[in-house]
Amino acid sequence: MKSLRYQCAMCGTCCYEIPGEYNKRIPLYPEEVDRLIEIAKERNVPFQVMEDIVFPDLKNKVILVITYRIRLDNPNSCCPFYNLEKGCTIHNYKPMACQAYPLALKQVDSFRFELSIDPLCNFIIKNYDDLKNANIEELKSIFNEEYPKAEKFYRKNKKLMLKIRQLEVENLIKIPEEITLEDYNIYLKDWDRNEIRVE
Repeated sequence: MKSLRYQCAMCGTCCYEIPGEYNKRIPLYPEEVDRLIEIAKERNVPFQVMEDIVFPDLKNKVILVITYRIRLDNPNSCCPFYNLEKGCTIHNYKPMACQAYPLALKQVDSFRFELSIDPLCNFIIKNYDDLKNANIEELKSIFNEEYPKAEKFYRKNKKLMLKIRQLEVENLIKIPEEITLEDYNIYLKDWDRNEIRVE
């Protein structure tokens, strides 16, 4: 176990849509979207995103956008910045989720996340027997570059959720505790968007 170290094989598994009903989620913060839009324009890359985590704000009648996700419904069914020969072409500008891969955040509910390991990563599949019983210290050693990035990603998500709660406490927004699908769809269709950002 001590000699096991994660090394990306640049196979692109993490960049491709998964066949079937499950939709892969490569989350992006609004500031990451801004940066990738600029890169896409410079390189003439057909980059598109869709809203990911959103909350309806009843007080201001806006949709609060926390994250977006990369659209993978393109002819190659993968991230438009992935190249078969070169791998990731935005390595120096990778979103936080990609920097932390194969460690990921699992969303427990609207306000809680936990760290998990993507079972579809080829490194994980190949070393599953060694990894399945690894404790947190061993995981930190195996994923010595990715683990701190996953923690940073986790902390940023917690800050965003805290900001939502703080805005609620200050009576600046009102997030419904329950909402019908019909109302939710109306809000998504009719209301303007307001991005929530934190440092």
